[in-house]
Amino acid sequence: MVGRDDFDPLAPQREAAIFYGLFLRGHSAEDLRKDIDVPRPLLNKWLHPRRYEAGFRDSLRQMYTYRKRVLAIFDELVLREKFRERVN
Repeated sequence: MVGRDDFDPLAPQREAAIFYGLFLRGHSAEDLRKDIDVPRPLLNKWLHPRRYEAGFRDSLRQMYTYRKRVLAIFDELVLREKFRERVN
């Protein structure tokens, strides 16, 4: 992940597009969701031990938010594709 100063606002869309391309090539949407997502219990496990510095914990939270954004975009793309298949 890039630092805040270098953050590309289109990065989540680009990453979601990569996963969407895999979906279009026959990969299971559910398997791809598992690859994209960071489950909340896992994040809590990472954050629970206070052995990490506050800055690193903040980075983990940012990563979690980023992954959820990518997942939401991916889900929207998959939903549109399924809707498009039903219409045709």
